[in-house]
Amino acid sequence: MTIRVLHVASELYPLLKTGGLADVTAALPAALIELGADARVLLPGFAGVAQGLADLRPIARLERGFGAREATLELGRLPGNDLPVYMVRADAFYSRPGNPYLDDEHVPYGDNAQRFALLGWAAAQLAQHLDPAWAPHIVHAHDWHAGLAGAYLRAAARERGHAPARSVFTIHNLAYQGIFPARQFDELGLPGDFFDMHGVEFYGQLSFLKAGLFYADKITTVSPTYAREIQTVAQGGGLEALLKGRAHDLVGILNGVDYSVWSPAADEAIAARYSATRMSGKLRCKAALQQRFNLTQKHDAPVFAVVSRLSEQKGLDLLLAALPEIVARGGQLVVLGTGDASLEAGFTRAARQHPDAVAVELGFDETLAHEIVAGADVMMVPSRFEPCGLTQLYALAYGALPLVHRTGGLADTVTDASLENLADGTATGFVFERFEPDALTAAIRRAFALHARSRDWRETRARGMREDFGWAASAQRYMALYRELV
Repeated sequence: MTIRVLHVASELYPLLKTGGLADVTAALPAALIELGADARVLLPGFAGVAQGLADLRPIARLERGFGAREATLELGRLPGNDLPVYMVRADAFYSRPGNPYLDDEHVPYGDNAQRFALLGWAAAQLAQHLDPAWAPHIVHAHDWHAGLAGAYLRAAARERGHAPARSVFTIHNLAYQGIFPARQFDELGLPGDFFDMHGVEFYGQLSFLKAGLFYADKITTVSPTYAREIQTVAQGGGLEALLKGRAHDLVGILNGVDYSVWSPAADEAIAARYSATRMSGKLRCKAALQQRFNLTQKHDAPVFAVVSRLSEQKGLDLLLAALPEIVARGGQLVVLGTGDASLEAGFTRAARQHPDAVAVELGFDETLAHEIVAGADVMMVPSRFEPCGLTQLYALAYGALPLVHRTGGLADTVTDASLENLADGTATGFVFERFEPDALTAAIRRAFALHARSRDWRETRARGMREDFGWAASAQRYMALYRELV
């Protein structure tokens, strides 16, 4: 039996990307198709999606618009791999310039509840043959934006006497919970008794994320360690009791890397291509990076790099405190990202004080991200918490040793360059235990110490580049989960 699975999300690379979610929704369906699944994606009709899909054609008019005057379902394909993509066209909701979630003042749109309720409802309608030619066995919803899909499926099951499809909900980051005022519940069209602590109600408000966790048949998250961490008070975000109660339905499946996009041997965005056995191109990428940011051209100065949202969650307040250590020891730091105003100001000030050693570019640029990972010696991912993290996986592939906090997926993917791990031949990066400035500073000092031992550095780098975090193994685990449900 061919399993038909519909992935429901708000982003898909390369059409629209604000974070790692878009990389996952692009790579996972493609990996599932290789394993014999019939996988499709459902997205809101944001401008980048409507413009980027090929061969868009109308499928059905949506009976409910949740306040949008007109809403239709269309089907197109993703150029490049022909992945079938459904799009909810509701221009009143989605045809807005700029950020898909926030207005010009960086405030969430006041109608976000309706905008993303429409997405979840459309997913449940597809499970009930809204497209006469195709209906999923599994509706796989990603993050809070798609959280109501499972609730609408449960409501349909109650009405029909059987479930139109089984559901999976994936937590990419539990910190984003899609919380709205209780008064908006009436606009969602769900049965009244769904507004309950055993339902979508969350401390007197409603939470799309909680709806996803409560109503899905199975819950996944993006690393085994994070699956354990979110069942604790420290990292459960108020949902730890629900997650603990559903522990038998919760599984951590590590995100993968799409090596067709992230491979230094084939990457057209970088100054020179290279591989674990032919590393000369790495030095040319480093020189090009130093030149691009007007840093001192020193091949023996280790380049530390950040490609990240600038936030305390990402541990960048710790890095700012530890930055003098990098400069004092003759290292360099390149930062690409945008986020908290105080962190933007802090890194910008450091770049002004040390223009030959610190460089900052505020914003996000996919090509530049590739150039930075290729040119860096050490990628900094000192996150306070990190569900999976993709940056450290890209870093391993490109021979930039990851320096990470032992949490979530970072703990699952990077092995510390301790003396015993170096002796055993298992080290791939630098890991610090306590989320404190002195622990990060000690890890930075260990990175300098290893960099000075060039043979050990080369061996550790090559070992990291040989690691395989491709999607094949993870996709097989998802397939096993789908089969169990179907």
